[in-house]
Amino acid sequence: MKQVSDQYPKNGRVILHIDMNAFYCSVHEAVEPEKYKGKPIAVAGSVELRRGIVVTSSYAARARGVKTGMQVREALKLCPELQLIRPDFDLYRTFSRRFMQIAYQYSPLVEAVSIDECYVDITGSKQFGTPLEIAGLIQERIRVELGLPCSIGVAPNKLLAKVASDMRKPDAINVLRLRDVPGVLWHQPCNTMFGIGRKTAEKLQRLQIFTLGQLAAADERLLTERFGVYGAWLKRAANGIDDSPVNPEQERSKSIGHTTTLPRDFTDRDDIRRVFLNLADQTCRRLRRQGLVARVVQITVREPSMKTYTRSATLPQPTESHDDVYREACRLFDAHWPEAKPVRLLGITLQNLQPKAESALQLDLFTFEREPKKERLNEAMDRIRDKFGESSIVTAGMLTDDPSALIRNHKERGTSLQMDHLKERGLEEGES
Repeated sequence: MKQVSDQYPKNGRVILHIDMNAFYCSVHEAVEPEKYKGKPIAVAGSVELRRGIVVTSSYAARARGVKTGMQVREALKLCPELQLIRPDFDLYRTFSRRFMQIAYQYSPLVEAVSIDECYVDITGSKQFGTPLEIAGLIQERIRVELGLPCSIGVAPNKLLAKVASDMRKPDAINVLRLRDVPGVLWHQPCNTMFGIGRKTAEKLQRLQIFTLGQLAAADERLLTERFGVYGAWLKRAANGIDDSPVNPEQERSKSIGHTTTLPRDFTDRDDIRRVFLNLADQTCRRLRRQGLVARVVQITVREPSMKTYTRSATLPQPTESHDDVYREACRLFDAHWPEAKPVRLLGITLQNLQPKAESALQLDLFTFEREPKKERLNEAMDRIRDKFGESSIVTAGMLTDDPSALIRNHKERGTSLQMDHLKERGLEEGES
């Protein structure tokens, strides 16, 4: 045990960042290896009719030049034998829970970041071996039990663990210590550091700061003047310093939203209202699943030119009901979008969320009888949908062949950042 203890810092932490490699494609390879294993494949096409775009590709496809965001036409020119797969988010969520459950067996401090990555604080996990041994055990179990490759970064904090896992892919374990930062990172451009985007890097270049080493040595007062509190973080990050803890709690959502890309430019108000009705239905469904109510409704509208606008409004009182959200979304659109001006994307996001149990609904003379009836109706509809599926009960206004109706299809709908599947079922809950 003394030898193992020597591999752990006396006062610091040991953090793992587990990043599943080409996750969606790897899941399909694991489920149907005879069909997809080692072959150039790409997940492409979604319910938003982005069937012309590659969502993600396998490493065999990447070796042929196929990249995320590429037009399928272009990808097929580079790789004629590329196999295209429609996304299956139910399947991805199942594998997401399973790989995080494996990590959870080595530490209770597991923080899910997205559907395919998490942080694990193993500072108190000496009984399982050294940090490298634990990383190896987790990686091997994910490979054997799930058939998936992953990269694991081992570091004294979350920032460096993330950087370490990004440095070596696929199927690798990489250690990055604080003392390694000058030799490994300081010669690199600023935007290679996780958390520093292209626009920030361009602003830093105007200050004659081109590398992470120059950023690490920069005057903090100058950075704070130009970037505010973010400036202090930039300097700390360049020096490899990060004090943020691994947070195992599934935090309450800060917002819940859906967007849908339309198959063509929409100008007719009735078509647009139908899209908003479907978006309101599903955002409020997710809201109720988490036991939350919302006070702010925000709409997102994108022009054919890809210019995007958002508008929001605060409701008189918190709500969980789709008709309240739908009504406000339509009002915002009518108030801010000219008649006949085309739109290509619409979205609804609910903000200022709070637990329903903690919200005080102030019912006036006109709503005190109506609100309890509306709540019972929502509960009845939710029970029916839980049992028979999202499309088992819909209003006439939701019936359409545009992509907004398909957001009820949870098998095909999802994003890497949507974490509802972990909020609804804890990591410690086993899969049968």
